[in-house]
Amino acid sequence: MGYHENKKCIEACLQCIAICSHCASSSLKENNLKMMTNCIQLDMECVAACTAAVQLMSLGSAKAKEMCKVCADICEACSKECSQHENEHCQECAKACMICAEACRNM
Repeated sequence: MGYHENKKCIEACLQCIAICSHCASSSLKENNLKMMTNCIQLDMECVAACTAAVQLMSLGSAKAKEMCKVCADICEACSKECSQHENEHCQECAKACMICAEACRNM
């Protein structure tokens, strides 16, 4: 299975990469930066996991499903953290992460 068979999950991961990157960047500009450190860390971990998942799915790797499981776990952790913050970028990120986690779990 390659790109075409995994297109829905790949697109969810790509969306998550963009929104988590935006969330991390926006969080760095928050007044209480110390409060946002776990959010920023998880945003960056989510970007890394989603990027790896996209690459393995696009290559048709036999390890893509395993990476997607890890990706889903990290996305869920990121969503949980972001949902605790009231700012718009975190709320948007929490939603994108849950969509991505669901797509990865359905692989």
